Amino acid sequence: MSSPAAEVVRLLVVNGETLAVAESLTGGLVAAEITAAPGASKAFRGSVTAYATELKHELLGVDAALLARHGAVNPQVAAQMAAGVRKALGSDWGIATTGVAGPEKQDGQPVGTVFVAVDGPAGHDSGSAGGGKVEALRLNGDRAEIRMESVRSVLALLLKELASEHSGNERAQDTEQNGGF
Repeated sequence: MSSPAAEVVRLLVVNGETLAVAESLTGGLVAAEITAAPGASKAFRGSVTAYATELKHELLGVDAALLARHGAVNPQVAAQMAAGVRKALGSDWGIATTGVAGPEKQDGQPVGTVFVAVDGPAGHDSGSAGGGKVEALRLNGDRAEIRMESVRSVLALLLKELASEHSGNERAQDTEQNGGF
């Protein structure tokens, strides 16, 4: 069984698509996981680790009023980070992580509050920030465990989106192979 990152890279390469990553609490772990997969250079465009809140606005185009109002640990911020890195790095897909790994709460959010987001080509070509899918997580564990589970979760969300985007052809083939059932 290949790793989730290797499966992400495989699907991106097969479909001729690219990926960019925006990270906060994971501090580059998502990019490291993806680039550890063989063939990553064929699909991975790059990443932005915007750990400081103002960099989320300056580098990724996250709405400054949203950041001022809600802080960086917010589902809309995650969505805008994913859309922003996708646009900034010119990729088909953008994924993002933002949250609180601990040891203390941040922006009024408890440790373990994490938002992961995916922004992709299916229905999101309008260029509007904040499109895509966001998943809210409540994670337990220490700082390292929360960060690693955030990596796993954002890759799982991307895999789900990649599979659903390209499942039409695969489903038709499966149906034919299984006698229409």
